[in-house]
Amino acid sequence: MKVLVVGASGGSGRATVRELGHRGHEVTAFSRHATTVAGQVDGGPLRGLNGDATDPGDVDDAVRGQDAVIITLGISENPVRVRLRGPAHTSLDVRSRGTAVVVEAMRRHGVRRLVVQTSYGVGPTRTHLPMLQRLVFWVLLRPQIVDTERQERIVRSSGLDWTAVQPVNLTDDDPAGPPFVSTTGATRSMKVARTQVAWLLAESVESDDHIGSTLSLSAR
Repeated sequence: MKVLVVGASGGSGRATVRELGHRGHEVTAFSRHATTVAGQVDGGPLRGLNGDATDPGDVDDAVRGQDAVIITLGISENPVRVRLRGPAHTSLDVRSRGTAVVVEAMRRHGVRRLVVQTSYGVGPTRTHLPMLQRLVFWVLLRPQIVDTERQERIVRSSGLDWTAVQPVNLTDDDPAGPPFVSTTGATRSMKVARTQVAWLLAESVESDDHIGSTLSLSAR
């Protein structure tokens, strides 16, 4: 399967590129610095394509000829700095703007399968978030959460065969065994490894079982 990963140079994006490669897919890694991902995958072919996810021309070139698209867009900068001064290298609305551009390109080229990493605590899982986490969202992460809510709405109204994956707090742990996945917003903990997120993103691309569903993801 030809799979495009948008936001491929971030933590989850890199892990997803590796996971897809191990499974033998033909992967296109797309980001502003996608060529830094090249050479990290064993298995299927890997193409690094530099571009801006909010630029329709760049995205059109990346989407053309793909079978599926995975979006892992986000802001990797310090959240305190982002809250006080705004991001230095990424637009604050990168999730929603980038997702909207990708959706339009997918419609134009007839690419149906879309899997998007959003965040636990937005959309249908908003009421499941623990009180302390809600406070963090409101005080520290509010601009990013507002943008992620907008992203979720774009995905749900896209008319594509979408799946939204909502991980809880991300870590760089190396866990043993699969993560806990739920369609009801249930979790087993408030952390999950990026490698586990990548596993579920790849699983979701390969299966039609959860089209139109939101999957919550946590460590067991």
